[in-house]
Amino acid sequence: MIKVFKLPDLGEGLTESEIVAWHVAPGDEVTLNQHIADVETAKAVVELPSPFAGVVSELHQAAGVVVHVGEPIVSFEIGGPAEPGSAPTTDAAEGAAVTTPAANASAADTDLGAATSPAEQREANLVGYGPAVEHGGHPQRRVRSGNTSSVATGEPAPATKDDDRPAPPAASQPAAPTGASASPAAAPARTTGAPATERPRSTPPVRALARDLGIDLGTVTGTGKAGLITRDDVQSHGALSSPAPEVFHEGQRESRVPIKSLRKLTAAAMVQSAFTAPHVTEFLTIDVTPTMELLESLRADRAFADAGIGILTVVAKALCLAVGRTPAVNTHWDEQAGEIVQFHHVNLGIAAATPRGLLVPNIVDAERLDLRALAAALAELTKSARAGTTTPAALAGGTITITNIGVFGIDAGTPIINPGEAAILAMGAIRSQPWEYRGEVALRRVLTLSLSFDHRLVDGEQGSRFLADVGTILANPARVLTMV
Repeated sequence: MIKVFKLPDLGEGLTESEIVAWHVAPGDEVTLNQHIADVETAKAVVELPSPFAGVVSELHQAAGVVVHVGEPIVSFEIGGPAEPGSAPTTDAAEGAAVTTPAANASAADTDLGAATSPAEQREANLVGYGPAVEHGGHPQRRVRSGNTSSVATGEPAPATKDDDRPAPPAASQPAAPTGASASPAAAPARTTGAPATERPRSTPPVRALARDLGIDLGTVTGTGKAGLITRDDVQSHGALSSPAPEVFHEGQRESRVPIKSLRKLTAAAMVQSAFTAPHVTEFLTIDVTPTMELLESLRADRAFADAGIGILTVVAKALCLAVGRTPAVNTHWDEQAGEIVQFHHVNLGIAAATPRGLLVPNIVDAERLDLRALAAALAELTKSARAGTTTPAALAGGTITITNIGVFGIDAGTPIINPGEAAILAMGAIRSQPWEYRGEVALRRVLTLSLSFDHRLVDGEQGSRFLADVGTILANPARVLTMV
């Protein structure tokens, strides 16, 4: 029986995704929930599990193609060869949402499921992964013949010589459905040749990084466990090879890159925000020497030496405290319902620059966290964003955002509000400069804060009070005692 698997609903209102890479090819045997492809939405790279156990009969889309939800991407043969006159059927789970498992990065190349009965296959759930495999190793793959190329990567398929392994049963040979022409690779023959080779082992974020740097993973030596290629391996290889960022031919005056994925979504969101919400931006320059002295004392304290508390952590805590005194900045304008939504929690968005573009993952219920917990959450958020393992769910539901432009040496700016939120706070670079201190001029550590807010939700007095509260906490951390 031929089962056609259509691109499922990826959640968060996303209607399309790009197939980054296929990890199977026609003729490969797969298990239930086996990682068969990496798909990139506008928000994250997601591992796509197989909804069936069987044999891949056809890949309907090549790597690099943007596919809409509901379009066929791969066909499987399950339960024996198709009967003459039968038509292909679509899988029962095609509308289920796909999410990245918690062990996404570490288990990307591990066999995530085992073959199950036909009844269980029909109930395949794309949300989670199937039963753990009793044995180690990689997913079972049928060796393809000679020079057959993979639709996903364009690499020549490895060949193998016949040995004393039993030949696969006839039932596992794919059969083309009635009314459709069979793919040339749909029924590969076993041939003699060189020993089989495996694709380089790596995680989706590492593969995305290699793709961005133009590095062939087949040329990279993995130093991780069992030869896993790590992010450092790719970066080190890139540093050694030092490829030119762009190759221009003589006389070429411009080059063009398709607008897609994260860049396309970010552009649409920024245009919507800029032309929907009336932006107002206010600036406040403050002496943050007391906060910097506090951070130095915490680093010298054994109890906090390894906490990783930095200026961004303190600004995040100050923002959460200030939100409690000016809740208008933590709201949402619901145009369709004709209502103002007041959030009673702070899902704090942190703007992060990544190789894929700008991401804004959130710290859920940030107002409940102390400095140590906030620092840990920020470290994990940044690590996931840079590695490309941030899930679509982690990028949704924010209520207010911080962007740290100071890391680029910028003093101030007019940040655009994240769509659906009422305010965004930008923190600039901390500079040593002359400042009035106790009636004299002294060299102090100075920081400029920029607050953009939606004037439909926040009036000038509210925005000014909120910004002043954040500044007061950073200028004199002891004043927090008067605010709580």
